[in-house]
Amino acid sequence: MSEADDRFAIIATLDRYSECLDTRDWDRLRDVFTEDVDMDFGAWQEQGCENVTGIIRSYLDGCGPSQHLLGNYRIELDGDRASSRCYCRVMHMGKDEHEGKTYETWIEYADELIRTEAGWRSQKRIGRAQMHQGDPSLLGPG
Repeated sequence: MSEADDRFAIIATLDRYSECLDTRDWDRLRDVFTEDVDMDFGAWQEQGCENVTGIIRSYLDGCGPSQHLLGNYRIELDGDRASSRCYCRVMHMGKDEHEGKTYETWIEYADELIRTEAGWRSQKRIGRAQMHQGDPSLLGPG
């Protein structure tokens, strides 16, 4: 693959994360992360794709629709390894007793990726919220 092909493939992997979360396609997160992924979101840390998926679900299964928009990709390639940073702006809508409420957050993701036989996968992600507004209580157990 050319360097440009690798960059596009990495961006597609990062974007797939947003698609999985917004469509609640939890099984497809295996197309984003390695099985032993190490995730650090500050408020929580977890290892392993299954465990990380469970934590993410604990937040999103309890809210209504969400939209994760990624941009400002900064990618550094090193053979079969890469590091990336990107911004993510997320809108969450409330449901049930939280109907009409919203919660918006601005996050920066820092990923360490490896090339696998199945394509690029994130082996480590650090996510840090930069700003937020609204009612975070709409996130939580479904």
